[in-house]
Amino acid sequence: MADRGMNKVVLIKRRTRYEELKRRYNTAEQARFYIEHLGADFSDYEREDMVYNKVLEKVRSLIRPLARLQEIDREYIPNMIFGEKDIVIAVGQDGLVANVMKYLDGQPLIGVNPDPDRWDGVLLPFEAGDLEKVLPGVIEGAFAAKDVTMGKVESKDGQVLYAVNDFFVGVENHSSARYHISYRDRIENQSSSGIIISTGFGMTGWHKSVMAQFNGMARAFNLGRIPEPNYDWSSKSLTFQVREPYPSRFTQAEIVYGQINDRENLVLTSDMSEKGIVFSDGILEDAIEFNAGMQIKIGVADRMGRLVTR
Repeated sequence: MADRGMNKVVLIKRRTRYEELKRRYNTAEQARFYIEHLGADFSDYEREDMVYNKVLEKVRSLIRPLARLQEIDREYIPNMIFGEKDIVIAVGQDGLVANVMKYLDGQPLIGVNPDPDRWDGVLLPFEAGDLEKVLPGVIEGAFAAKDVTMGKVESKDGQVLYAVNDFFVGVENHSSARYHISYRDRIENQSSSGIIISTGFGMTGWHKSVMAQFNGMARAFNLGRIPEPNYDWSSKSLTFQVREPYPSRFTQAEIVYGQINDRENLVLTSDMSEKGIVFSDGILEDAIEFNAGMQIKIGVADRMGRLVTR
């Protein structure tokens, strides 16, 4: 096995609900009073916290004999610079894995489910004890992984944002957004509730909920089911949907759905004076302003995520 000093594992953790409540109400006692005053069971928050921290300590104990350990809270991920040969372990829910992946560039990511009785964990194939066998293999480069295609937004002034699941482009409060959309040599002036751009990985997320509405309306008009292509996680394609486009004398509503294949872009130019925004994977804290004159290009990212499977 490689020398321990040559390997670095970055452990990503998150605050539990119990920790968030203590932070909000200053003490555990005040948090308990508030929760129980509402008739909820505070002990469930305590149990979740106890289980999570017990798993974290087990993960630490399995990492330390094999590699140098660096630990970081979820909120600091956007400012983290990952080394090319780092191995990343995320202990939390599926959302934590997705949030971490978009800041990586091919580094292997191991998702650990801290509480299988509580979380299903589609992106969490391992429990803490599995690391005893899995981590040595990843260090040696002998592991299996799924590639995950990411989306990329690049703004006219050079800002870049990646997405594992999807982007939202619109107004931060989801009211009407005004912009020009350019897709495959066609341009429209649009007003809508925003645009969702999904990766193959994200097709079961926000995209799926919008398609459920489309299919419900199709059934109401006796049009049958709308056929939807199936994309795997590594598909070099994104899918965009315009939400509630409004046709008027000044706006059109023809470019409302389509695929963005590798090496092509969806181009959007803002016509909004304020509150325009682009964010990814539901994280508003890490966003790009999309106000008057700002132009963005959306396409398949030039880097992939790698989720360790065994």
